[in-house]
Amino acid sequence: MQPLLQTLLQPGMVGDPCGETATLQWQWREEGILELEPRRPVSQSLVLSCGIHGNETAPVEMVAALVEALLRGDAPLRVRLLVVFGNPAALRAGKRYLHDDMNRLFGGRWQRCRDGIESRRAWQLEQALERFYQAGHAEETRWHLDLHTAIRGSHHPRFGVLPFSSQPFPTAFIDWLPAAGMEALVYHRAPGGTFSHFSRAQFAAASCTLELGKALPFGANDLAQFRSTAQALAALLSATPLPAITARPKRYSVTQQITRNSEQFMLHMRADTLNFTAFEQGTLLAEEGDQRYYVQQPREYVLFPNPGVAPGLRAGLMLVEEPAE
Repeated sequence: MQPLLQTLLQPGMVGDPCGETATLQWQWREEGILELEPRRPVSQSLVLSCGIHGNETAPVEMVAALVEALLRGDAPLRVRLLVVFGNPAALRAGKRYLHDDMNRLFGGRWQRCRDGIESRRAWQLEQALERFYQAGHAEETRWHLDLHTAIRGSHHPRFGVLPFSSQPFPTAFIDWLPAAGMEALVYHRAPGGTFSHFSRAQFAAASCTLELGKALPFGANDLAQFRSTAQALAALLSATPLPAITARPKRYSVTQQITRNSEQFMLHMRADTLNFTAFEQGTLLAEEGDQRYYVQQPREYVLFPNPGVAPGLRAGLMLVEEPAE
């Protein structure tokens, strides 16, 4: 196992709290929150997060390898970098979360949640982002890439979910996503409690949730599947040319959300339904008491179907495909 992962998977703050190399200074701000500052001036502040869900381990392995390469001096660092390993306790337990789904708690939603590991950690991560972005200069470009893997398989194994934004995303950011292997982009049309929405809404960061295949335990991931993503991240960190774009991603927007509110909820989809499976107009998707969810558009695609979420949470999103630009 990578040394950085070994450190991360031990409870509490272990090892040296800070250090430096010939090209950068680094410091653990909190458990699982590592800041790296290049010695030369730069024009970008980047938050690179993973492990918000503790069973999504491939991005954690990928990010740990990128950080270790920087610390060895294999490549220069050309951005201010905050690396966030989101939920160390859940990573150690090998569980998605211990008490509450942390990726529904950002933007202050943790205040409406019971006191627990995830609610406290969401608050801590919000504070870490505020401190990091405010420490940069006003002209810096702000990006946030939140790396995940999905519970289910997908017709698009690698895709990005962009948070609701009243302003367009920078062209350079949108162009980076297909270079990183994203086969589809999903645009939210309403605010949410995700980490990427928090950074967009609070700090005007260009942010995206990157979904990279299926959730597997440590040691079971084939990182070769995500080579294009790792290469694009390495290029971003070192300001080197990006991998060539082989195809433009398909574009989808959210047209409706399916919410589970009680034990009566029933999702009318097979347990092996893939993300981006298409349903025709009029199809009954879910029901709960007198409430029915139907496909409203000529064709809609499902994303993140999960009938087992806690009451009040999203049990699925329905998407429509946007015309190609």
